[in-house]
Amino acid sequence: MKLTIERAALLKALGHVQAVVERRNTIPILSNVLINANGQHMRLTATDLDTEIVEEAPAHVERAGIVTAPAHTLYEIARKLPEGADVTLQMAGDDPRLQLSAGRSRFNLPALPAGDFPVMPTEDLATSFSLPAASFARLIDKTRFAISTEETRYYLNGIHLHAAERDGRKTLRAVATDGHRLALAETDLPSGAEGMPAVIVPRKPIQELRRLLEDVDDDIRVQVSEGKIRFELGAAVLTSKLIDGTFPDYERVIPRGNDKIMKVDRAPFAQAVDRVATISQEKSRSIKLTVSDSTLVLAVNNPESGTASEELHADYASDEIVIGFNARYLLDVAAQIAGDEAMFEFADSGSPTRVTDSGDPDAEYVLMPLRV
Repeated sequence: MKLTIERAALLKALGHVQAVVERRNTIPILSNVLINANGQHMRLTATDLDTEIVEEAPAHVERAGIVTAPAHTLYEIARKLPEGADVTLQMAGDDPRLQLSAGRSRFNLPALPAGDFPVMPTEDLATSFSLPAASFARLIDKTRFAISTEETRYYLNGIHLHAAERDGRKTLRAVATDGHRLALAETDLPSGAEGMPAVIVPRKPIQELRRLLEDVDDDIRVQVSEGKIRFELGAAVLTSKLIDGTFPDYERVIPRGNDKIMKVDRAPFAQAVDRVATISQEKSRSIKLTVSDSTLVLAVNNPESGTASEELHADYASDEIVIGFNARYLLDVAAQIAGDEAMFEFADSGSPTRVTDSGDPDAEYVLMPLRV
């Protein structure tokens, strides 16, 4: 095998695929990227057995071939090469090493047999639809912060993606929750997605997908089955196994009848929460909100660090309510508010609070209160 590729093209492709490779692997071949040179392209493939990323890059191929090489090492070399350099990759004769050269730089990297590289089995991905990359990026951004990291409740370790309907409008909905907060976002249901199964896409492929979406301006193609999901984004294809579990009935925990409504400017609110939370207890990060007569008071009382409070103007005309929240959760929600104003819907100090966005009616959040 012998090919020459521009450093920028190699770095971009490697940057996408190597991200899925774990730093520590008990199976050596999983530390490698599969390089397949054929025609006018070089195809790179990386996998952790659950997620696979394939990306093509234009290259001048002198001799077609297929080989594997250490993914992270190859990426670091490409990253440190000078801009504009032409990179040559080749395997010569019986030499079991991949030779990389660029300008006056020479590297010999250990290569493992391509036949040992695991290929993710294909299956019939019955549902297929396309939607703008920006729309899918928004669904991820609005919800991924609420994905649970608790491995015992594995069915919460991803984003629940499914077709839904609200007020007669059909939507593609993304939901994430960790039991303490919930995030929901939706967009118009794309053509072809009507019969898609409800799936749970794991956290890691969600992160990698979001990274890939940064370089895509056009539509992306999504294919779904009961066990797998595939995203085609320009020159890259990401395939992932789905979480085999049942997502909880999240509709039951979204309060629709909370009658105490507070509207507050998002930016000053987030800044005040951040300031007051400076002395909150590291474990609970609790902060107390007292809302009454157009006034919101944020307060923290930490026996070890002292006290803090800040008063803000709020649009509120109901009975006084005192309620506690995790400050980090408040900041996470505030960061997703697209409009200038956030609306909090309270019931009482012990019930879930619903938060909506003046700038995005297709997103909503639920926060469980803390005892303060």
